[in-house]
Amino acid sequence: MILPSSGNVPIPNSDLPESVIDLYNEAKDILNQSPRSAAALLRLAIEELLKYISKSDKSINHNIAKLVKEGLAPKIQKALDILRVIGNSAVHAGQIDINDNPEIANSLFVLINVIADDMITKPKEIDELYNNLPESDKETIEKRDNK
Repeated sequence: MILPSSGNVPIPNSDLPESVIDLYNEAKDILNQSPRSAAALLRLAIEELLKYISKSDKSINHNIAKLVKEGLAPKIQKALDILRVIGNSAVHAGQIDINDNPEIANSLFVLINVIADDMITKPKEIDELYNNLPESDKETIEKRDNK
């Protein structure tokens, strides 16, 4: 029996940066052959995503901490840390053996999309809606907020 290479992986969020989508798709292509390799690629994808979101070239841990200080939602912090820890365990000898539990690697794809939706897609949608408000209303809001 031949298994599809990508398993049951959702398509990547279209708002992800192209470099992250490329890593996501590469991980998807090797998921069934090597869940550990897929998890490692997704860890790299999250590193790229954090650089994009935080505008910082520092480590994953540093960028997560920076976003936490800026008010990152605790659930998104947990999702980022799950990807960081499991991705690290895939690369280094750790307590999580992804090859024994490929469903873990599969769930990482979902987390990347959750993070992208919360940190990129939803803010973009809100900004688009706000920008369509009448100028007079936006000026009133700005005056209120500058008091």
